[in-house]
Amino acid sequence: MKISARNIFRGTVDALRTGAVNSEVDLTLSGGEKLVAMITNESAQALELAAGKEAVALVKASSVLVMTDEAGIRLSARNCLAGTVKAVTSGPVSAEVTIALTGGTEVHATITHNAADELGLKPGSAATAVFKASSVILGVPA
Repeated sequence: MKISARNIFRGTVDALRTGAVNSEVDLTLSGGEKLVAMITNESAQALELAAGKEAVALVKASSVLVMTDEAGIRLSARNCLAGTVKAVTSGPVSAEVTIALTGGTEVHATITHNAADELGLKPGSAATAVFKASSVILGVPA
């Protein structure tokens, strides 16, 4: 399968919490990072998710925000993955930012060129990739 999502994370389900409509799924990625996904109960059942099962998390680069200074800010987004900017590819309107996490996983974000400039993004600078649990699409190996 080929897919257009820039972020393809492989991991293992740690926990599954079922609510009235949705299930919250905790994953540990291959580099040790933690990721949270919010999917429907029907999807969780169809994927036969359970602790220990391998899963793939997909996140579009346009769903990823970049933060450089937390300054005591608390966010409702469940996924805040801190790392170091590996690359910034600038275009006239947008820029793609690649953030390398400590475990080796990379996160790609597409943000405006102006935002990349205002944040002072450059290779080696600290940055955090932020995205909501509801922006994560889960799949399992066939």
